[in-house]
Amino acid sequence: MSNRPRVGVLDYGSGNLHSVCRALQAAGAEVLLDRDPDVLLECAGVVLPGVGAFAACAAGLRAVGGDVTIRSALAAQRPVLGICVGHQVLFDAGVEHGERAEGLGLFRGVVQQLPAERLPHMGWNLVEPPADSALFAGVADERFYFVHSYGILAEEDAAPRNEGVTWARHQQARFVAAIESGLVSSTQFHPEKSGGAGARLLRNWIAQL
Repeated sequence: MSNRPRVGVLDYGSGNLHSVCRALQAAGAEVLLDRDPDVLLECAGVVLPGVGAFAACAAGLRAVGGDVTIRSALAAQRPVLGICVGHQVLFDAGVEHGERAEGLGLFRGVVQQLPAERLPHMGWNLVEPPADSALFAGVADERFYFVHSYGILAEEDAAPRNEGVTWARHQQARFVAAIESGLVSSTQFHPEKSGGAGARLLRNWIAQL
């Protein structure tokens, strides 16, 4: 019988699923890749990955009932970790090319294009976590790997009112790099692509399960 905490990765057709699963396994978790809510709710925590367009990810998530699964996991006191667009869809909405798509509304704010001359924001970047961050314990001064053109901006009135905000900068844009709020954590960057710092962050999250 494994004493490794069991983590469910929600498979809704989006995200670097296998690299996320491998990173979680390397960080000390037993990983199940599934979309069945009964399976995921038996896990100690649930990970919501995502890549691509906000609207497509939000639609794909709802198509398999993943939005209900995430809310059910939280109601059952199961921590949730969102990654990249899986982070973005936890907010109220996203606007891409003038089209608005609704998110899950777990965090306040609207995802929009970064006001930067060079997009996408791709590569390694520093972050600014709060002093009491559990997610960034031991890696507050490390760099993490980002690939995105959209995010929650510092100028977005609602963003600073969310709990546990970690910020980052790309050129003139200041945006939300991560959030820790109760049972929900999420990162705009890819911890599974962030080397030792990302591995430590995943271990920090797993340790909370």
